[in-house]
Amino acid sequence: MIDQLFEFVQNHPLLVGAFLLVLTAWIAYEVRNSAASGVTSSQATQLINREDAVVLDIREAGDFKAGHIAGARNIPQSKLEGRLNELDKFKDKPIIVACKHGQSSGIALAKLAKGGFERAVKLKGGMAQWQADGLPVVKK
Repeated sequence: MIDQLFEFVQNHPLLVGAFLLVLTAWIAYEVRNSAASGVTSSQATQLINREDAVVLDIREAGDFKAGHIAGARNIPQSKLEGRLNELDKFKDKPIIVACKHGQSSGIALAKLAKGGFERAVKLKGGMAQWQADGLPVVKK
C-alpha cells in the first residue's frame, strides 16, 4: 500500500502539490480564525471579573432559561440587529457572545462589529464547553 502511495505521488506531482497547498491554507485559516476572535471559558471568566465584560447569550429563550452564565443578557440571534441599541451603553466594555456550541456566534460578531462594538469576542465551544468545564450556570 505504501508503494502505491509513493507511485501515485511520483505520477501526479501537480495534484499532490495542489492538495498540500490547499491543506496548508485551510489549516492556517482555521488557526488564525480560532485565535483571533474567541476566548476560552477561563479567559471569559477573567474578562468578566477583571474588565466587567458583558455576556451576550444569543440562544433562544427556552435554551437560555434552561441554563446560562450568571448576568448574561439574552438577545436571540434572529432579533439581534433590531435590539442592538440595548447594548449601546456597553460599547466600551468587552462583550462575550455565547451560543450553544460556539459555531453560530460568528454571525453575531459580524453584526456587533458593524454596530461599532470593537471588543466583541466569541466564547469558544459556547455554552456546551462552559458546562463541560464545570463552570456554574443559572437556571430560571
